[in-house]
Amino acid sequence: MRKFLVCFTAFLCSIPLSHAQSPKKLSSSEIYHSLQKLNFLGTALYVAAHPDDENTRLIAYLSNEVKARTAYLSLTRGDGGQNLIGPELRELLGVLRTQELLAARGVDGGEQFFTRANDFGFSKHPDETLKIWDKEAVLGDVVWVIRNLKPDVIINRFDHRTPGTTHGHHTSSAMLSKEAFDLVNDKNAYPEQLKYTEVWQPKRQFFNTGWWFYGSQENFRKADKTNLLHFDVGVYYPMRGLSNNEIASIASSQHLCQGFGRISTRGSQDEYIELINGDLPKDKNNIFDGINTTWSRVEGGKAIGKILYALEKEFDFVNPSKHLPELVKARQLLANIKDAHWRKLKLKELDDLILSITGLYLEASAQTAYTNPESTVKVNIEALNRSEANITLKSIKIEETGEQLTPNSKLQNNQRSTYEISLNVAKNTGYTSPYWLSDQGSLGMYTVNDQNLIGKAETPRAFHANFTLDFNGYPISFTRPIVRRYSRPDKGELYRPFEILPEATVAMPDKVVIFADASTKEIPVTITAGRNDLSGSVRLNYPEGWQVSPEKIDFNIAQKGDGQTVTFKVVPPSGESEGNITPMVNVDGKVYSKELISITYDHVPQQSILLPAKTKIVRLNIQKVGEHIGYIVGAGDKIPESLEQIGYNVHLIDPSTIQKGSLDKYDAVVVGIRAYNVVPELRFKQRFLLDYVNEGGNLVIQYNTAGRRGLNIDNLAPYPITLSRDRVTDENSKVEILAKDHSLINYPNAIKEGDFDGWVQERGLYFPNSWDKQFTPILSMNDAGESAKKGSLIIAPYGKGNYIYTGLSFFRELPAGVSGAYKLFANMLSIGKEKVEKENAIKG
Repeated sequence: MRKFLVCFTAFLCSIPLSHAQSPKKLSSSEIYHSLQKLNFLGTALYVAAHPDDENTRLIAYLSNEVKARTAYLSLTRGDGGQNLIGPELRELLGVLRTQELLAARGVDGGEQFFTRANDFGFSKHPDETLKIWDKEAVLGDVVWVIRNLKPDVIINRFDHRTPGTTHGHHTSSAMLSKEAFDLVNDKNAYPEQLKYTEVWQPKRQFFNTGWWFYGSQENFRKADKTNLLHFDVGVYYPMRGLSNNEIASIASSQHLCQGFGRISTRGSQDEYIELINGDLPKDKNNIFDGINTTWSRVEGGKAIGKILYALEKEFDFVNPSKHLPELVKARQLLANIKDAHWRKLKLKELDDLILSITGLYLEASAQTAYTNPESTVKVNIEALNRSEANITLKSIKIEETGEQLTPNSKLQNNQRSTYEISLNVAKNTGYTSPYWLSDQGSLGMYTVNDQNLIGKAETPRAFHANFTLDFNGYPISFTRPIVRRYSRPDKGELYRPFEILPEATVAMPDKVVIFADASTKEIPVTITAGRNDLSGSVRLNYPEGWQVSPEKIDFNIAQKGDGQTVTFKVVPPSGESEGNITPMVNVDGKVYSKELISITYDHVPQQSILLPAKTKIVRLNIQKVGEHIGYIVGAGDKIPESLEQIGYNVHLIDPSTIQKGSLDKYDAVVVGIRAYNVVPELRFKQRFLLDYVNEGGNLVIQYNTAGRRGLNIDNLAPYPITLSRDRVTDENSKVEILAKDHSLINYPNAIKEGDFDGWVQERGLYFPNSWDKQFTPILSMNDAGESAKKGSLIIAPYGKGNYIYTGLSFFRELPAGVSGAYKLFANMLSIGKEKVEKENAIKG
C-alpha cells in the first residue's frame, strides 16, 4: 500500500508536505491569506502525546480563520504503535509518523515540534509514564519549546486532572504542559537553556474539552460553562473553496499508517476549551481577546502595520506584483526593529510573500540524490522572475562551504536563468539521518546532546543555496535547501532531499536468525556502494561460543548504488545461547557498520535512516510438528518470515482465493494482526475458515480491535467471544499458566514461566474478556494493581480441529527473537498433532 490515491484540490496541491518536496506555488488567494497571517501577531500552541492526538479542526481554525501562528507539540513520535500500511515498527515507525505529522501540518497550516520522549507503548498511568520517560528531561523539553515558540495561548488535548482514566502518555502530556506554564518565566528553571533562548510567559492555558469528557451530551448541556470558550470551527473559506473541517479531515487523513484515512466533513461544528491558567477572555468566542495581536505589539511596528494593513485592504488579486514597493519598504522597517523574535519570524513570512507576489522561482538541484563526505557534486541553479518587477540576481552562494557565483544579472520577466555551481562536501560533514536516532537511547528517552536540535521535527538539511537579489536597489537574501529534482515516466516530476551518506553501507536481511538445532546456517551480508569503484573487505563480530567462517571476504563494486552479497557460515553452540552478529566493512582503513534503510511512500518524502547493522542470533532447542503453514496477512507483520526461521514453509494466502477445501493442505492457518479490521473479504470467507477447523484444521487468530474501526465480521469464532480493550503493558509482568496439563503448554515444547522472560514492549493487547464455555483460557497475567486478565490465549475444539484466539503480541516478540514466544507459537501450530502422532505410532 505504497500509493496515496486521494486527489486533493488545487489549494492542497500547492502546499508542500515537506521542504523536500515541490516548492510553494501560491495562487493570488493564497498569497492574500499569507498577507493576512503576516498581519496577525499572535501564537497558539497545541499540546498532546502522539501523532493523531492533535485536533486538526482546532489547529486549522486557529491557523486559517484566526490567522494565528499555530503549532502542535507532540511529546512522542508514535514509535510504540502499529503500522497499517507497511512493516515499519519502533524507531522506523516514529520516522514515518513524524513525516505524516508534517504532512498534516502542511495541510492545516500548523507547525510541528517534539520532545525526546520515546513512545514505549501503552501506559495505564502517568506515574509509570513519567518514570520511564524521565520526567525532568521531558518537562525541560516542553519548557524549551514554549520559550522558543513564545505562544500567547496553550491548549492541552487532555485533562491533567484525570490520571488513570486514559493512556498514561495522554494525561502526562497535559500534566507536563500545565507544570511548564509556570516554569517558562522562571530563570532558575532549566537555566542552561537561557544560553540560547529567553524566558517567556504565556497569557492563558486551556483544556480542549467536549461532551465526551462529561459522559454524555445531556450532561454537557447541563454543565457549568463559565470557564469555557466556544468556537464554530465549521467555517467556510470562499477563497479556498473548502470549509475548515474539510481541511481538518484531509489533514488527519495524512496519518495513513494509523488507518486515519477518512471521509471529509462539512457544516457547523462546535469546539470548546476550558480555561485552566491565566485570565478568562471577556469575548468567549475569541481566544486572543485582550491580547495585542497587531503590529503595535512591537516597538516600531506601527509604521510597518500602516503599510501592510493598507496593502491588505487594497490587495490586487489580478496583479499582486504591483505591491512589491510597499512590501520592500515594510521590510526595510521590519529589519530594524529591536524585537529579535518577531523580527526573525516576520522577516521570513514577508520574504516568502515577496517571492510569491513576483512569481520568483529559486531552485538549487543537485545532479545526484546523494553523495559522500570528501566529494564534489554539481548543483543546477534556476532563477525565474515572473513579473515586471526590476529584480537583479546578484549572487548565489552555498552557505555551508562558501562556493559562490556572482552573475549580477537582471531577471527578465518569464525568462529562465540557469547556472551551475560546485558543491565540495567536507570530510567532517555529518551523514543524513534522523538526529534523534544518532545515539543509543533508552526505553523511554531518545538521546540528543545538541540543545538546538531538541524539539525540531527533522534533522536540518546539510546544504543550502543562498540567493541574493536586488529589488530596485534593495538587496534581500533567500535561502533554499539543496534538493534533487528529477522525473520518472510513471510519476512525473519528483523532488527528493539531497543527502550525505556513507561510501559504504551494510545490511543483513534477517534481523533475527533462529537456530532450532545445531545445524550450520549461511548468513548473507550485503554491502552497498555509496560511490563508484568501491572495494574492501567485510568480516563479522560474533559472540563467544559461536563459529563463523571465513574470517573475512573481499568485495569489489563498480557502480554507485549497486550492491554485492557475500555469505558467511555460522555454527551455533550445542546449548541455548543468543547474541548479536555485527558486520564490519573495511574500505581503505575506514570501518563502516551502518545499515541504510529507506522509507518510501507517496504521501511523505523519502526518508534515509542509518542504524547499526546487526542480526540477533538465537540458538534454542525447539520442537515443532507440521510443515506447511497458511498465512493470511492483516495489517502487516513479520511473523511469516519468523516462522520460516524455525523451518516452517509459510504460504501467503490471498483471501479472494479461499474456497471450500482450499485450506486442507495446510497443517495450520494463521490470520495476521487486525486482519478482520482491514481485510473486508474475510467476512465472506469466514465460513470456509471455520469449515477448515471443523474438518480437522488448526486455526490461529491474532489480535483484532473492536473499537472505532470495528470488525468486518459478526462470527469471529465458532462460539461467542467478546473482544475488549484489556491489555497487559508491562512486558515483565508475572505470567501464570492456568492450564498446566493442556497440550498447548506441553506439546511439543514444555512451556515454563521462564519462557515469558525477555519479552519486549508488552505482553499483549485487546484480549477477549468473555467467552463461551467451550474455550479454555491458558494463561493469566495482569499489570500492577489490576485484576487478572485470562483472555490472552484461549482455545476451543471445533469439530475435528482447534480454534485459537490470542492477543499476545507475537508480532513484536517473534521479530525480536524472543525464545519463549517461538516455543509457544510452535505449540499453537502443532495443537492436535499429538493425538495424530500417537495414533501413527500405534499403527506403526
